[in-house]
This record gives sequence, C-alpha cells and structure tokens, in this order.
Amino acid sequence: MPELTQSDTPTPRAPVPAARARVLVYAVVLAVVLGAVVIVRATLVVPVRIDSASMDPTYGEGDVVLVSRRPPDVDDLTRGDLVVFRSPEDGTRAIKRVIALGGQDVVVLDGVLFVDAEPVDEPYVDPELVDGYYSRTFTVPDESVFVMGDNRGNSVDSRDYGSVHASDLLGRTLLTLWPPGG
Repeated sequence: MPELTQSDTPTPRAPVPAARARVLVYAVVLAVVLGAVVIVRATLVVPVRIDSASMDPTYGEGDVVLVSRRPPDVDDLTRGDLVVFRSPEDGTRAIKRVIALGGQDVVVLDGVLFVDAEPVDEPYVDPELVDGYYSRTFTVPDESVFVMGDNRGNSVDSRDYGSVHASDLLGRTLLTLWPPGG
C-alpha cells in the first residue's frame, strides 16, 4: 500500500461554502419579501402621509396611515369611516371622515353636527377645536358622501366644496403606521 504524503492528503474544506449558502438563502428570502411588498403595495395597500392638521386629533401632520387601494363602494361606507379621495377643490389626495351618505341632510348649528335633524355624537372631535360655526343645510346626492375633517376649525372639506362622488373615492384607511401605537 502506498504511503500518503502531505501533498496527497485532502485538505479540509473551509467553512466558506456554508457562509455562502447562508448569504444566498438570506438574499433569496430578502428578494421574496421585497417582491411581496412591491406586489402588495401596487395592488392592495399604500402608505399615505398626513400633510395637514385637518384630521387632528385623530391624525396629526406627519402621521402615516395604511390605505386600501380598492375604492370603497358607497353602499359599504358608514358614518365615521375614514376615506381617501381626490379633492373636488384641486384634485389632490385628501383624507377625511364620512359624515353623511346619499340622501341624508347635514347641517352644523352652533358647532354641533346634525344629520337628518339628529345631533351626532363625535368622540373623535376635540370640542376645544370647534367654534360656534353654522352652515347651510346640505342634502347629499346619491352615490356621494359628505366628508369633514376632525379639526373642524381648520379643515377644508364638504362644507367648502360639496359632496364627494363615489368615482373620486380612492380607498379607506386601515391602520396607522407612524407614529407606532398611533
């Protein structure tokens, strides 16, 4: 039997291939996660940054909310829902609270919201931000919603530009992304 010399002895493999395999697995997982995020964002949801104080105290300027990309059906909306839409005023994206639906009458008397002659309990509105505002009575057309910001003294909304038609609805808010726990 021939004797093995040092040059004939196989050298043990370094752990580099295991490290490479781990890096490859991490890269594949990262690519799959990023691909899923891109697909979800392109088809299901989109983050939206709040760019004004009109929704205080619910959302502050700079907060980020997750919004569905599927426009809501007007028949599925209820008073209090938060929707994103193309503003009839200038076409920009806006977020407001649904106050009334098609066929309902809306009026604000001495800062109190009435829908169909009934006062509306609005726990999301800070009473400190509501003044003695009065409005004319609005009748919401079918296939439309009447929207208002929670910061009633600092919101351009349906009191200014009228109802929002269903074709201008872009999505419904799902949750707050920023600040955490918001």
